[in-house]
Amino acid sequence: MMLQSQHCFLRAVDPEDVEFIYRLENNSELWEVGNTWTPFSKYTIREYLENAHRDIYEVKQLRLAICNLKEEIIGVVDLYDFDPYHKRAGVGIVISQHADRQKGYASEGLQLMIDYAFKHLRLHQLYAGITEDNKASRKLFEKLRFRESGIKKDWIATETSYKNEITYQLINE
Repeated sequence: MMLQSQHCFLRAVDPEDVEFIYRLENNSELWEVGNTWTPFSKYTIREYLENAHRDIYEVKQLRLAICNLKEEIIGVVDLYDFDPYHKRAGVGIVISQHADRQKGYASEGLQLMIDYAFKHLRLHQLYAGITEDNKASRKLFEKLRFRESGIKKDWIATETSYKNEITYQLINE
């Protein structure tokens, strides 16, 4: 399989993933990092999944499922704000369950997406916005050679305050 590593592989999301994506998108703990503040209906998720096959050049985004070697979906990795002219995209990743974290899935899944973006989409750079207090994500992206390129002060609103967001970039050299 082209998008496979030692412990996981990436595949297109399918309509059969509706329950997983529904739970993921409606997990309020993740809303801050996903810039989402309202729940999604199963109808909306089904509509999204039925159109997920559309080309990244058309919809400017791509979501791939991260699966363990038992073929169970455990997370997703996204390209967003795809810009084919400037050859760049944002990248984000989430491993759904705490029990699946710290096992290398995020690192391997993100590396597979980096390889895909640079080799097959021929992107020049990927970027990510990570809140300053999200130490696990910062460590993950830094491990994969993303470098801090700026800080957006008071960028993310929380219930009680604001958080700084650090922009990370990985240039395909």
